[in-house]
Amino acid sequence: VQLQASGGGLVQAGGSLRLSCAASGRTFSSYAMGWFRQAPGKEREFVAAISRSTGKTYYADSVKGRFTLSRDNAKNTVYLQMISLKPEDTAVYYCAADEGATGWALYLSTRYTYWGQGTQVTVSS
Repeated sequence: VQLQASGGGLVQAGGSLRLSCAASGRTFSSYAMGWFRQAPGKEREFVAAISRSTGKTYYADSVKGRFTLSRDNAKNTVYLQMISLKPEDTAVYYCAADEGATGWALYLSTRYTYWGQGTQVTVSS
């Protein structure tokens, strides 16, 4: 699976962005998808994930209520809608995919097999 993330950019605090992650291959629906982010000098952290079967979503506490993750299996794409952005959301955002990860494993970057190249999100104050 190859992943292509897009949609990042520069936005003022309180603004919105929608990130997309397009996947290659014909079995997209069999992959759990996740988003992680990494700010300069910090470790990569979990943002959101969506399961492969039920479409159940999982969010980090820091983004709950502001970010919404969805998937369109017909388009092999997941979307991360981000609203009420804060300067602390500034980071490179990475999408990831894995066939086997479920439940709590979706929170762990080490459980994902495939990674996109990252897209920069910068939120100015």
